Amino acid sequence: QVQLVESGGGLVQSGGSLRLSCAATGFTFNDYYMAWVRQAPGKGLEWVSTIDKDGRDFYYADSVKGRFAISRDTAKNTLYLQMNNLGPEDTAKYYCAITQRLTVATMPEPLLSDYDYWGRGTQVTISA
Repeated sequence: QVQLVESGGGLVQSGGSLRLSCAATGFTFNDYYMAWVRQAPGKGLEWVSTIDKDGRDFYYADSVKGRFAISRDTAKNTLYLQMNNLGPEDTAKYYCAITQRLTVATMPEPLLSDYDYWGRGTQVTISA
């Protein structure tokens, strides 16, 4: 049974940092692209970042490029997202999601059905 469990969200001031984690179980970790997708209040899903199966290639939405860094630890079966210089526009629920297709893993506005599995999300709130 695949499980993706996010953690690390919280309330921080503008300019601050957070590190999100996604603990993965129930599948072969290196078989999937892993992505972070967020949803702001009243808005649709927005792709944030993806890391490839081997952890060597990284992809970022323009809105977070230079501020966020994605990584994965195969020994711990965990995905991370280091978020720096946060602003109110980053306020959203952040989801971990997996897919075996790179085309899906970099879609700017994915649908729930595009990814194979999703976590339940962790809330990130940035105060101005």
